[in-house]
Amino acid sequence: MGHCARVDGSCKRCEGELPFDFTMAFQPIVDVSLARVVTHEALVRGINGESAWSVISQVTDDLLYRFDQACRVKAIEMASALNMPTALSINFLPNAVYEPEACIQATLDVSRRVGWPMNRLIFEITETERVRDRQHLRNIIEAYREMGFKTALDDFGNGYANLDLLTDLTPDKLKIDRELVMNCDHDTRRQALLNSIVLLAQELGMTLIAEGVETRAEALWLARAGIDRQQGFFYAKPAINSLGPDLVPLLLDLREEVCVGLEASSY
Repeated sequence: MGHCARVDGSCKRCEGELPFDFTMAFQPIVDVSLARVVTHEALVRGINGESAWSVISQVTDDLLYRFDQACRVKAIEMASALNMPTALSINFLPNAVYEPEACIQATLDVSRRVGWPMNRLIFEITETERVRDRQHLRNIIEAYREMGFKTALDDFGNGYANLDLLTDLTPDKLKIDRELVMNCDHDTRRQALLNSIVLLAQELGMTLIAEGVETRAEALWLARAGIDRQQGFFYAKPAINSLGPDLVPLLLDLREEVCVGLEASSY
């Protein structure tokens, strides 16, 4: 992966102003069994709410490292300003990390400055198709774990974020892609795949998170299958300068319905 460009406490790759502005929106991740929000994911947006793509499309190769660092700093600053009580999940590009211990310095600095606890940071691995050196990615995950961070593999089950990655990588969490989640309440093939993933996660000691939950029926089936942690428009859309709506009444209602369904199925 090359070498870190940090010299005398500064890094020409990672530091300096970006030629464009951006902000972060936050989307809650819930735990139905606990009936509460447990994490918020930080998602890139334009300053007027434009899509993530409108921002990311401006990131050239020479801005990649700087952008990755800027996203981490902005996410932590905004989460702190909103008094976020949950864990914060931040996407990162593996190819934007040369040496984990060096490239984490900006994250550590901003966390100390705003008082953000290190054990409430989760890093989501994205764009795994661009990672040719799996050993490098494994080193990142292991280094982050030693520093007290959690890691998650995003979009599991779609594209390049597939089963073979788990032969080399040991993330704490697997985020199941929307492609497997959609219509899971009545699609028996998806149900078979999801049930297999539940068993796999149990064997490997990983927490599952279902992404892209859009209906109550999907949420209930997933929870009854043992996938309590969920994220999607059914709960809340990503919001700028907000942690989203109060989801406790909805989650309490869901938890009760899940328990009733499980009890009925046991007879």
